[in-house]
Amino acid sequence: MTAPSMTPSTSHVLLIPSYNPGNLIVNTVQDALAQWQPVWVVCDGSTDGSTAILQKMSENVSNLRVIVLSSNQGKGAAVMEGLRQAVESGFTHALTMDADGQHPAYLIPHFMNSSKDHPDSMILGRPVFDDSAPQLRVQGRKISNFLANLDTLWMGIGDCLYGFRVYPIAPLLHIMQKHRFMRRFDFDIEAAVRLCWKNIRPINVDAPVKYLNANEGGVSHFNYWRDNALLTWMHIRLIAGLMVRLPLLVWRKFNF
Repeated sequence: MTAPSMTPSTSHVLLIPSYNPGNLIVNTVQDALAQWQPVWVVCDGSTDGSTAILQKMSENVSNLRVIVLSSNQGKGAAVMEGLRQAVESGFTHALTMDADGQHPAYLIPHFMNSSKDHPDSMILGRPVFDDSAPQLRVQGRKISNFLANLDTLWMGIGDCLYGFRVYPIAPLLHIMQKHRFMRRFDFDIEAAVRLCWKNIRPINVDAPVKYLNANEGGVSHFNYWRDNALLTWMHIRLIAGLMVRLPLLVWRKFNF
């Protein structure tokens, strides 16, 4: 594989946390490299052979880095390791996208440029669903969105679960190093809420999302009981955090 020739960014890196994505990861990385460089993939203890495929790809692509975690630690932990290494390499912002092809690679430059125009904000993808989206998940996320906006007194989180977004690295990494949570499926929601608490304002950008069926190679690692329990405990923590911060958030809401 030869990546398209382009000048790599020195401020914005594209991070793809990856756990057993199958062959979908190849197209995801190729599409990402065609839009932005550098691209880093964090292989989160994958056991499906995708790590070896990515490492082989990276031998011929100077702007593709593959970071390998020895065991599966969760999406948040994979992103955190990518952020840690990004800071060491001098990057200030990171766009995260899923490994399974659900996120629109063609919008990467638009998201990155929005971040450059608003470096103190986070750029949140707001999903536009098509007919492939399971209605149970479309309707169920409305509950999480309501709670996330309640937790932040409606600072403007358009969608708290869509992982296609650009973060300012320093405040997010500081938050993650301070807390022992946000390491698994709870990462996307808690990252958005806690950054709002730090007055990192969200800017919402519409972006389509495609749910792939099994015949298309789609795979979901969502565990209904485990991950819903994780989200429930997360929302309890965030509501408790809201109570502690309520005076500051109310003052900020009416003075900015």
